[in-house]
Amino acid sequence: MASPFSRFRFATAAVVSFAAGVYFASAMDWTRISWAQPRTARPATVAGGPGTPAGTGSFADIAERVTPAVVAVKTTSNSRPRVQMRGRVPQGMEDFLEQFDPPARQQRGEGSGFIYSPDGYIITNNHVVADADQVSVTLSDGRTFKAKVVGTDSTTDVAVVRIDAKGLPTIPVGNDEAARIGDWVLAIGNPLGLEFTVTAGIISAKGRGAEVSPSRGSFNISDFIQTDAAINPGNSGGPLVNLRGEVIGLNSAIASQTGFYSGYGFAIPVSLVRNIAEDLIKDGRVRLPVMGVSVTPVDPEDAGINGLAKVTGVKVMGYNPPDGGPAKAAGIEVGDVIVAVDGRPVDRVSALQRIVRSRRVGDVVPVEVRRFGTKKEFRVKLVEAEALARVSAAPGAAPEETAAGRTAGKLGITVEPLPTELADRLKLGGGRGVFVTKVAEDGPARDKIAAGGDVVLEVLYPAPRRAVKSVGDLQAAVGALREGDYVSLLVQSVDPRVEPRVVNIRLGS
Repeated sequence: MASPFSRFRFATAAVVSFAAGVYFASAMDWTRISWAQPRTARPATVAGGPGTPAGTGSFADIAERVTPAVVAVKTTSNSRPRVQMRGRVPQGMEDFLEQFDPPARQQRGEGSGFIYSPDGYIITNNHVVADADQVSVTLSDGRTFKAKVVGTDSTTDVAVVRIDAKGLPTIPVGNDEAARIGDWVLAIGNPLGLEFTVTAGIISAKGRGAEVSPSRGSFNISDFIQTDAAINPGNSGGPLVNLRGEVIGLNSAIASQTGFYSGYGFAIPVSLVRNIAEDLIKDGRVRLPVMGVSVTPVDPEDAGINGLAKVTGVKVMGYNPPDGGPAKAAGIEVGDVIVAVDGRPVDRVSALQRIVRSRRVGDVVPVEVRRFGTKKEFRVKLVEAEALARVSAAPGAAPEETAAGRTAGKLGITVEPLPTELADRLKLGGGRGVFVTKVAEDGPARDKIAAGGDVVLEVLYPAPRRAVKSVGDLQAAVGALREGDYVSLLVQSVDPRVEPRVVNIRLGS
């Protein structure tokens, strides 16, 4: 039998051997590739530096200040079968119109937002509220308000809603252009129904473009901040905040095959968000400035033939509309490489979008290009995207050149450019009319206009009488109206046998 002293020596040798094994395994990096190690927890404090809030180095202090200005957005969409139009659907149109029959059930959605002004304006994502019939907002103190959609913009995925409240807390607006890759950020929102959740990460990249954009369209803007702060469904519309407690982005999308957080989230830069929000608050719609060109990233061959020292700039592939536009009128040619606009370098498509979007319709901006190695400068007058959309939507235009459908919020209807097939059937030339795809159950147009069954042709009142050739035309006509005002519309049924009718609507009724 072994003595107690022998057993002690054996145990001691075993401990020493184990410790030595761990040491050598660590030195040779065997532990990293052999064990499924959990992610190391981030520290609760951040080292002081230029980006650290004065007097604090804690995420908790930032969250405590910012969270009161974050809101939970809940939406309801009241869907019902479209039965009222079945008796007068023209022969051959049944299959076309069937796509606009909503399911006979109520759909609910959740998202986030942040308070933009003390008098109740709240910024969120377009995709959170665009199809909603009812919107409610819950504050961090538990109060819930019914919200009105002030305006939405599908090209940037930005929307503004408003609640009837005063003296609300807000988040300071920061400078997203000054933010650097590697800076700490916080994402605050309501992921998966977990209200007012705070996650931390860094800025992983900037200027992410169409490769991560969930939408595709001629005028859609893609210029995202990428972050590894956890963003999940429900975070949409919430703020991305820097260590000064300033919002620098609007959380909008995630890159995931499952629909849940996989390490990559994307936010719209706040400089773009602010411009859109101001337009929506002022006019109820966005006047999107454009140069009238279609562009693509530069490849090494493009850079080489133009004598560029590095692969930078964007190449002009065509015009929008195809037969002209401001860029063509200024002298820019297909094949030119745009390297600077308004004195600012253009290294990618998203940079061009950001620069142009920072200006206003009617502004004249200097554009520097390389044409087979020769430097050329032009002055381009920016025009409104809607104006180009009206031209593009004329008969013969490609479907992808038309503008996306948008909600005329005050009327409670959603419209889109008239499909070519329907325009031909109704003999509506010149891009005349917009097609009604949705009517809010509690909106002023209920029982007066039929979703999937009507086309708005003209605004008869208020004066002046005007034709409706685009979504923007209808939005502009009702943008200045208030609750209690009247609007008179000339409406055409999708059945060509039915004569156009006058529909009078009182807003807010």
